[in-house]
Amino acid sequence: MNELSFEKPIIELRNKIKELREFTESSDVDLHDEIQKLEERLEKVEKEVYENMLPWNRVQIARHPSRPTTQDYIDILFQSFFEVHGDRLFGDDQAIVGGVASFEGTPVTVIGHQRGKDTKENLKRNFGMPHPEGYRKALRMMKQAEKFNRPIICFIDTKGAYPGKAAEERGQSEAIARNIFEMAGLKVPIICVVIGEGGSGGALALGVGDRLYMLENSTYSVISPEGAAALLWKDASKAQAAAETMKITAPDLKELKVIDEIIPEVRGGAHKNVTEQAEYIRQMLRLSLDDLIGMSAEQLVEKRLEKYQRIGEVVVLNEMTGVN
Repeated sequence: MNELSFEKPIIELRNKIKELREFTESSDVDLHDEIQKLEERLEKVEKEVYENMLPWNRVQIARHPSRPTTQDYIDILFQSFFEVHGDRLFGDDQAIVGGVASFEGTPVTVIGHQRGKDTKENLKRNFGMPHPEGYRKALRMMKQAEKFNRPIICFIDTKGAYPGKAAEERGQSEAIARNIFEMAGLKVPIICVVIGEGGSGGALALGVGDRLYMLENSTYSVISPEGAAALLWKDASKAQAAAETMKITAPDLKELKVIDEIIPEVRGGAHKNVTEQAEYIRQMLRLSLDDLIGMSAEQLVEKRLEKYQRIGEVVVLNEMTGVN
């Protein structure tokens, strides 16, 4: 299952346990005690590895080819999903998927970046990198949700907006800026969840909301570690070093108060058990909707403004006077 390099000690133990079990089944030798000892050791190694991951390890998990996508979560979490296509201006960008659905009986609009899991699907979805028509499709759905008083749920999972010439000619920057501007003032609850990579303006265009959550092993940043390394050191191969300093992981961003909460992940990453992971997300969505639906439109917009004004606040201690 596309195991990652830092998981090598775990893989080796699992393979050893598998070998012993197969040997036991095909012979009269009882290796139950040895297998039990290895399983206990595996439990300890898994705990040590997954509870002490470096930022680059989390980047690797966020990029895992089997990591659940927006569509995976839509299929599990929502009922009666009706997909909306097209921006009514240019075309239908399949790097953005969304529509009307029901969440535990509540009508909602759900929107998210959609990447593929193999080459064919990635080409179809443009590797999850939207063109401007994708963001305009998303905005069309958001304005419709506001009209019919439906909460909006956004799933963020993109390396960034597509940077090609055609996208720029069709107004990529304007489309992103327009979404950010409009989302700030929408009069319905908006919940945003980073489920994989949250890269640059491509992520921000779906990331302005009343609640911003990140899965434990997702990332959220203005630029990729490779891009940062290329700018800082003229060497993209130093991406791991860049990831260490960029503060792009969920724990870092929770400490910096950029996000509201971290959604726990299945041990080893969401791809290990999609159904269980969806339940963690369900719990957070339920709590958020219960909290937000009772607010008036004016309260939502006011508190949203206050939330983003708080991001980046620093307290400078005056060493001479001892006064903040």
